[in-house]
Amino acid sequence: MRLIRILLIVIFVVSLAPMPVQAQTVTPPAAVRLALDAMTPEEKVGQLFLVTFSGTDIGPESAIYDLIVRQHIGGVVLLSEKDNFKDTDTVREAYSLITGLQQMEWAASTGETSSVYVPLFIGTSQDGTGPVPDQILNGLTPLPSEMAIGATWNMTYAEEVGEVRGRELSALGFNLFLGPSLDVLEVPAGSGGDLGIQVFGGDPYWVAEMGRAFIHGMHTGSDGEILIIAKHFPGAGGADRLPQDEVSTVRKSLEQLKQVEFAPFFAVTGNAALAEETVDGLLVSHIRYQGFQGNIRATTRPISFDQQALGQILALPEFLEWYNNGGLLVSDNLGTNAVRDFYVAGGGQFLARIAARDSFLAGNDLLYLGDINSDDSPDSYTSILRTLEYFAQKYREDTAFAQRVNASVARILTAKLGLYENFTINNVLVPSWESSELVPTSDITFEVARNAASLINPDQQDLAAILPLPPQPSERLVFITDVVNAAQCSGCPTQPLLTVDALQNSVLRLYGPQAGNQVEAFRLKSYSFENLQAVLDAPDENQFVVDDLDVADWVVISIADSNSGQPQLISRLLRERSDLFLNKKLILFSFGAPYYFDATTLSRFNAYYAMYSKQPEFVDVAVRLLFQELTPAGASPVSISAVGYELIDVTAPDPNQVIPIFLDFGSVPVDPSGLITPAPTPLPLFRIGDTIAIRTGSIRDNNGNQVPDGTVVQFSMRLTGEGGGILQQVESVTTDGVARASFGLDNPGLLEIRVVSEPAVISEVLQLDVSTSGEVAVIVVTPELTQLTDPTPTPAAVVLENPYITLDGYPRFSAWAVAMIMIVLGAAMLYWVLSRFALNRFTVRLSLGMLLGGLLAYNLLAFGVFNLPDWLMNVGVNGVIYATMFGQALGMAGGWFWSRRDK
Repeated sequence: MRLIRILLIVIFVVSLAPMPVQAQTVTPPAAVRLALDAMTPEEKVGQLFLVTFSGTDIGPESAIYDLIVRQHIGGVVLLSEKDNFKDTDTVREAYSLITGLQQMEWAASTGETSSVYVPLFIGTSQDGTGPVPDQILNGLTPLPSEMAIGATWNMTYAEEVGEVRGRELSALGFNLFLGPSLDVLEVPAGSGGDLGIQVFGGDPYWVAEMGRAFIHGMHTGSDGEILIIAKHFPGAGGADRLPQDEVSTVRKSLEQLKQVEFAPFFAVTGNAALAEETVDGLLVSHIRYQGFQGNIRATTRPISFDQQALGQILALPEFLEWYNNGGLLVSDNLGTNAVRDFYVAGGGQFLARIAARDSFLAGNDLLYLGDINSDDSPDSYTSILRTLEYFAQKYREDTAFAQRVNASVARILTAKLGLYENFTINNVLVPSWESSELVPTSDITFEVARNAASLINPDQQDLAAILPLPPQPSERLVFITDVVNAAQCSGCPTQPLLTVDALQNSVLRLYGPQAGNQVEAFRLKSYSFENLQAVLDAPDENQFVVDDLDVADWVVISIADSNSGQPQLISRLLRERSDLFLNKKLILFSFGAPYYFDATTLSRFNAYYAMYSKQPEFVDVAVRLLFQELTPAGASPVSISAVGYELIDVTAPDPNQVIPIFLDFGSVPVDPSGLITPAPTPLPLFRIGDTIAIRTGSIRDNNGNQVPDGTVVQFSMRLTGEGGGILQQVESVTTDGVARASFGLDNPGLLEIRVVSEPAVISEVLQLDVSTSGEVAVIVVTPELTQLTDPTPTPAAVVLENPYITLDGYPRFSAWAVAMIMIVLGAAMLYWVLSRFALNRFTVRLSLGMLLGGLLAYNLLAFGVFNLPDWLMNVGVNGVIYATMFGQALGMAGGWFWSRRDK
């Protein structure tokens, strides 16, 4: 038996073939089936679990050694809070730790136990928001937060940031990334009790687009060697509290969830266009849903433990296909206080094995145990051991449970197989960390900072009047900064992320004596929020701060968070010591979320900027904004009720646009500027009875971006003239900013097709001149956009010129037809009359001269020479008639001189 088992292992290793990350099928590959047959129940059960461990000791006496070598766990998650990273040579040490963990698994599988070798998942999170959820504070590129990326409204930046993160993490040996967050912060809490800058924004369409681009970048940057587990499925943006603190509740129906919370997850699962945009797994959160199944008073269990609710969600077509193709479900951390509190509510016990079983049976493939502590175990390590033993015993006793384990293990092995060419240690280990992949760069971070910085209040025009000049050399500045410190591990020294003099130092570096001498060091002072608190609580002992505020010309306050009551402290300062800010320019920078303040507080500031991240590049951009070297280019990706900034309005169609309209021949031309306005051009002929397909150009929102998918657009066909009215009306929605419709051509006359997408009500017009003979000529008319005085305009406000002359003064098709009739009939009649009494040569030359003269006159009108368009706009079709007759007369004169010359 031992020989057969070893033979199976050899066949398994040799037969492994390359598979792309996303190419997972319902039927496991042959190599996976061989591995399953060769694995013991303990080995199979072990693959289901992700664990954490304390410190960096992975020696034979350590708990993690036992869990990997003897218990065959599937993977580990490295966290700063578990002291897995050191503060000196952090990335070198991380690389060594990851390499050691993978080598430990390899050695165990090729030693005396001869177990099947399956590489470990080595996971972490690194969201660009600083400590928690960032794990590595030094040695990697300091990338921006998700909200900073969202504030650029540019998917290219999301992809570039993802590419850097994927390249750097994979260079260290990580192959599992817990992120990005695809939550939609539809209604920010304001008090800080939400995910804050850990989300891309509050609009489901834009969160989906940013998430899709970020995932594409991570897959590309890591060369497909990192599995991406998007969180917090199925969406925690609408939760009423932070999910790690307490099981939160989302009060929405299934249909509401599909439109908002689920939409970003749809975009990276079943609706993803490319394999690189497809997420490899979903981190299932501990969220309850009220009203989810129709009854507004019924609440689910936490979705990670509710088999019926999770199954109902996965049955949606967008998720079902992705799941059937191998998408993994990963439980959120089962060791959080939120999970414990849920189980002990009402006097119960928290048993780790029961929580893990419930989560597994609910549908999760990978169970993230975290720092789990069972009530019947002395520590986390024992809790994990007892959970593994329970699962192995249940595997042997319960056939249905064993089948469920086999199915999940097959999915896990298939996912791991997709990362490597084969399961050998040489393929699993990455080259030395001392490669170009780990040279931190600030270029992309600075670009995001420059394009994310947002002026929240006032608007740009008002700001120019309020602050016409930046700080002058003779003026004094006081900086009050929300200090942020962090430590790489519990025993590591703290390191500053946002220092008390961060802005002051940036000002001196960019504008000080060595950089243009716009400021002098002695005119700058910096204080912390602790100093502010002291000024309010003990003013006599902090008179030096009061004195500096008294003489300051500018006071610049920078806030990083709201967890310690910083917004309330600022409001109290402005309320109780308003005398300190009289006749001063007061500026506010938020390096966290932008919605912490009420309208009353914000009204006290001359300018309020949102920066969204605390990295040095964002501090430099803030200083450049202060000195008016840069203009804020970003816009908040979340609503800010205090200033009346609502995303539903911001992403609505801009009323000050003319919506382009085209005949739809299939593909839509890509114009980076989004401004596609072709010149009026005659288009192909149609006939009565045909169906004409129409599409809009890219419809833009109030930020100048394309409107979200699903924006309603109304197409209408009207008959002009007496008895005119709407003949047909079609309602459509946008996809990639473009809407489409089709109309049947059943009525003769001058027809017009217009487009409205409230509140944008002006569009180009397709004019269809349907003759009684059945021919249809199509002309595009572009109306002039004038300032709207009526706040609710209607399409009737668009006034078109006459049907013969364009708005630019050129003949339309109908004017051309009039001219051609005059020219051809006139020449024919002249020939018929003269042929009866004049010589044939004289008749031909006179008629030919009349024909050529008329054509020449019309072409002069058509080409717009000699300022004829201005004249034609005034006289209309009569101008075409006059010009044609004048040309015919000159042509006849030319023909007469031609005939006389031969005599």
